[in-house]
Amino acid sequence: MENALQERASLKSEAELGRAGHTATARSGTEQIPSGQITLEGELSIPVGATGVVLFVHGSGSSRHSPRNQFVARTIREAGIGTLLFDLLTPDEEAVDTTTRHLRFDIGLLAKRLIDATTWLKKKPDISHLRVGYFGASTGGGAALVAAAEIGEEIGAVVSRGGRPDLAGDALPKVKSPTLLIVGGLDYPVIRMNEDAYRQLQCEKELRIIPGATHLFEEPGALEEVARLATDWFKRHLGAAAAVE
Repeated sequence: MENALQERASLKSEAELGRAGHTATARSGTEQIPSGQITLEGELSIPVGATGVVLFVHGSGSSRHSPRNQFVARTIREAGIGTLLFDLLTPDEEAVDTTTRHLRFDIGLLAKRLIDATTWLKKKPDISHLRVGYFGASTGGGAALVAAAEIGEEIGAVVSRGGRPDLAGDALPKVKSPTLLIVGGLDYPVIRMNEDAYRQLQCEKELRIIPGATHLFEEPGALEEVARLATDWFKRHLGAAAAVE
């Protein structure tokens, strides 16, 4: 299924390049992101005329190369919003976590690294004006909400895909960023977790359940719907109109 997603993403990319009006890129490349004593790797891509940039927070056991997040990121960039996909753990940490599985659930650590990545991004003179959004998947959804709660209104929007917002705990009522929770209609335990978290959120919020979709949104059209919903949310809150308000 991962290969199928990669093929879909590749075909989509080729189709984009084949169109005369494909999105022009102002900045794109691999970046080194400092976080305390370690350095994280990321892929930053900013379309020409972008008004915002979305930081992707991958789920447990994943990385910046996640085909699902890459697919969603590509759709977001088509809408004129930049993306930063980065690894939350170093290669050495990943090697240890493969056995122990403890770092991937350390929401405090993951949120701190997301905050560090946000601080690093906002210090770049050429893109510091861009409004910031978070897209979290699985456990990354919890980390995104914890970081958003700490940073405050500077985070313009949060989207959680099949996320674990329950892991944000006491941070949930403190989130001020407009938050969209997306869950598969067949992902019953995660639906309940998101419903509980939704009730605790005090910000602008929506909970969207995609009928017939499971946790990884592998069903035909499910991931495309995730990408559409997320892109619409970010356009609404990070777009030019939102920046003027």
